[in-house]
Order: sequence, then structure tokens, then C-alpha cells
Amino acid sequence: MTGDDSGSGTGDPASDGDPGRVARSVADTAPARVDRTGLHARVEEEEQDPVDAQDGRTDMQNGRADVRDDRTDVQGARTGGQDGRTDQPAAESDDDPLALRLEQLILGAERRYTPFQAARSAGVSMELASRFWRAMGFADIGQAKALTEADVLALRRLAGLVEAGLLSEAMAVQVARSTGQTTARLAEWQIDSFLEGLTEPPEPGMTRTEVTYPLIELLLPELEEFLIYVWRRQLAAATGRVVQAADDEEMVDRRLAVGFADLVGFTRLTRRMEEEELGELVEAFETTAADLVAAHGGRLIKTLGDEVLYAADDAGIAAEIALRLIETMANDETMPELRVGIAFGTVTTRMGDVFGTTVNLASRLTSIAPKDAVLVDGAFAEELIRTGDAPASEAVAVEEAVAAEKEGEEPPAYRFGLQPMWQRAVRGLGVVEPWLMSRRD
Repeated sequence: MTGDDSGSGTGDPASDGDPGRVARSVADTAPARVDRTGLHARVEEEEQDPVDAQDGRTDMQNGRADVRDDRTDVQGARTGGQDGRTDQPAAESDDDPLALRLEQLILGAERRYTPFQAARSAGVSMELASRFWRAMGFADIGQAKALTEADVLALRRLAGLVEAGLLSEAMAVQVARSTGQTTARLAEWQIDSFLEGLTEPPEPGMTRTEVTYPLIELLLPELEEFLIYVWRRQLAAATGRVVQAADDEEMVDRRLAVGFADLVGFTRLTRRMEEEELGELVEAFETTAADLVAAHGGRLIKTLGDEVLYAADDAGIAAEIALRLIETMANDETMPELRVGIAFGTVTTRMGDVFGTTVNLASRLTSIAPKDAVLVDGAFAEELIRTGDAPASEAVAVEEAVAAEKEGEEPPAYRFGLQPMWQRAVRGLGVVEPWLMSRRD
């Protein structure tokens, strides 16, 4: 899920056909739910009537039954996906009643199985179960009784897809790995940033721990619904791009414009700035880049602290994003200079990432680009010329303008200008002829 496609997707964003339902639900209920007085009252209620770890409580989402019912409908699958995200063996939490209560609240089920028992109940081999578990990003837990009924259900579903021939075993493992990696990053961010800020004790004498349980209890249903909504939107957008490919081969290996944007002098900044200041700078850079890439129709592939990688199907879109990034950063005095490199060509996509010579070339162009400038490769320059976004040369543009004036017509409106640079030897890629790209008035 990499973000950045929500505006270009097609298809039904939610199973009930109402993409605004979750947003309206949050808007309608949020004020009451974050009321500090109500939150304090809920904390006191929890202290007076603690939840028994073995009570088999129902799921917090609209009173849905616990996963132990072994439901096979879609909602059960949704809950099963959560339950599969058991924390590392949780041996540390055995002595912490609150940690157990939080785990049960989030997972919606109690611990019942060892890994061997879970594999046997799901009807899969222990070897395959271990592969799925590790692919999701969880450590080996030996034979501790740490798994729930939903873990069994998740194993059964993945194995069922393999048995039905819908997925190969390798593909099922890849599904588990891609889902685990994506949700792990999301969960870490929510705990480190989101919940840390929200669990500030509302009144003196209350601890952050006391606030955490009722807060998660209130947020969990809404966050899950929102996650499903965004995932459906992103899936629709990605599917739309793939089915529009010219042929089957292009559905995997596609021709894309790939751009790297890199902050200049970031290593020196790390020596001079405090950690908190550095973190704020990186977050501001990533947020600005993500917003600009999405707004102009590109896709943010990943962020690397001082660098972002994005892609676009259209060279003109990639060029506009690059120049917007530089212009935006240049107007922010707190930001260092930026340089961008773009290449166009065949790209292999795997698990939301991009690979290949085109990607490597874009990275190399970034490293040699001047400050606050964009360097592109020859293939990208040719694509801009082919689509009419840039003239073959400024001399050609002048000739076309003169000819149009004689005919009483408007001259071609080019968005970008291209200036050939000296050929350079690029490590691992041989000699390339970069072009300096700029915006034309």
C-alpha cells in the first residue's frame, strides 16, 4: 500500500459501495470519543471491572462475535488478519496483566495454541506454517502457547488458496511477507507517534498506561475500517494500471519514468542537528514529497530518510513532480537544496518496489545532478519530445514560433526545456549523456 494512488483508482472502494461511510463515521463519533472526561470515566470503569483474560469477550467492533466461532465470512477473514499479527512470542507480557488485556483486546481472542497445535488444527504442515509465520515478520516462538483461533483460521485460508490452485506456495508466502512488511511499518508508526501523542494523561494522577486501554478500545474499530477502505482504494488503483498494460509481458516488466529526489548535504546535517530536529526535517521532507507525488499522479515507491523514490507512467508527470519538488523545497528556508535524477525505461516491479537498470540509472543521475536541478537520461528526454512536452532543441522551438507567427497561429506550448550535458562515465552503467531539464516560461 504504498500510498499515493488514492486519487487515480477505479472501482468500488468499500464493500457496501459507500466510500464516505468510514469518514462520516469518524467525523460523527470522534468528538465524543476523545472527550477527556469520558475517557477518565472509562478508565475508572475498567479499574472497577477488569476484563478477565479468559472471558472470551466479543470483538469490539459493533459487538461482533469472537473469532473462536471460526466464521468463514469476510468479516471473519478481517479479524483473522488482525489475530495473525501476534506480537513476538509475548513471553515478556506473561507477567504483565495489562499487556495481556491489550493483546486480547487487539486480537479479539485468547491464547489457545502452540505453533504445532495451530498447524495441526489448520491442516497444514509445521514447515509451511513456520514459513508463513516468518514471512509475516514474526520471530520463532518455540512451542509457547501464544496463538489464537484466528491464527489457525489465517493458516487455513492461505493453505486453502494454495490447495485450490489460486496461488502457488511461493506466491502465498510472498503475500504473507508483503502484507507483514507493510503492516509492521504502519503499526510501528502508530504506536511510536500516533498513540504516544494521544495517551498523554488527561488528569493529574493518571498514568499513560491507564489511558492506553480505553483509547485503543475506542480507536481500534475506526482504524481497522479505515485501513480496509484505503487498501481497497489502493488495490483498485493498482489493478486499473495493470489491466491497461499493452500486453501480458508489460504487466510485469513495464516502461516507467523513475525519479530519485535527494537532499543535498544530509550527512553534514546529521552532525550539526539534534536528533529531534533531524527527525522533524526528514518527516517534513517525506510528507511534502508524498503529497506532491500523489497530487500530480505519480506513485511514491519508498522513502529513505534523505531520499525518495517515485514512479510515473507518463514522462510529463514525472518531470512536473521533479520540478515541483525543487520549487517547493527552495521556498522553504528550513530545507537544504534538492537534486533529482529521472530515467525512463523498462522496470521490474516486485512487492511494491521497482528494480532494474532504469532504477539504477536514475539513482546515478541524482548523485551527479547539480543542486536544485533535474538531470534526465536520453530515453526520458526522447519521451518528452515525443509527447510534445519539450522541443527537440531551443533552436527548433524558435523556428516553430516564427513559422506559427507567420501563419497567424499559436506556437507550440512546451512545458519543459532540455539542455544536453557532457557525456559522463557512470559507475556500473558505462557512458551516459544526461540532459538538464528545466521549466519553460
